[in-house]
Amino acid sequence: MTHGTAWPFVKMHGLGNDFVVLDARSRALTLTPERIRAVSDRRTGIGCDQLVVIAPPNGQVSDATMLIYNSDGSEVAACGNATRCVAWLLMTESGAESAVIETRAGLLDAESRGAQLVAVDMGRPGLDWREIPLAQAVDTLHLGIKVGALTDPVGVSMGNPHAVFFVNDAEAVELSTVGPVLEHHALFPERANIEVAQMLSSPDAALGRIRMRVWERGTGITMACGTGACATLVAAARRGLSPRKAEIVLDGGTLTIEWLPDNHVLMTGPVATSFAGTLDPTLLP
Repeated sequence: MTHGTAWPFVKMHGLGNDFVVLDARSRALTLTPERIRAVSDRRTGIGCDQLVVIAPPNGQVSDATMLIYNSDGSEVAACGNATRCVAWLLMTESGAESAVIETRAGLLDAESRGAQLVAVDMGRPGLDWREIPLAQAVDTLHLGIKVGALTDPVGVSMGNPHAVFFVNDAEAVELSTVGPVLEHHALFPERANIEVAQMLSSPDAALGRIRMRVWERGTGITMACGTGACATLVAAARRGLSPRKAEIVLDGGTLTIEWLPDNHVLMTGPVATSFAGTLDPTLLP
């Protein structure tokens, strides 16, 4: 028998983008990159793309604070799929139809849209080079970088940096090869999430449809990325390739993204719980 106090966790995912969720609202939690990597390891830990901590709210406006850590131990400001999962947990707990979550990227409003379906206002996209951020002043509609067959991405911030490349065939891109190179490109001082997007609809469609694959900084290829789906829709609309509302088809399923008239981006998609348990103190003392 292992001595110590075990941490309860919930394993959740949004379209296959998976998380270990820890509730630290009533108990102090000390995390280090080493501990995050240990929990995230798919062979010797629980396994996840991101470790998510629910912490107490910092003020009177939000229901809770959400902290997000990549599987490599680095902290990130935003994660759309994780936001839906945490919102669903908070709404289930309170019985309410909405929740306000505080993140490093700001306050996010979430609403229930049915059984395990959640909509989140992801805020306004950052379109200036300083907001993404980039290492120098460039036109974010045409970043002017090229790696292999990928060229001319659109830069967008959704609380984290994204570079969206439009391609004829998203499936043909060797994302495992070009993803890490582009993530660490000199233009991205905080690294970047890399999306490859293939248009499946015409620009004048009532509802757009885009196939997207993603390389997430600090994690690698994931089955879905909520902020990446938002960035892709914004990039496509800016390029005149899509209406301001579209279905984004990811490896794990489909998200509906709408760039609203008030410039906020609304993301709607499902959440799921895989299992719950307790972390052995050897993983998280």
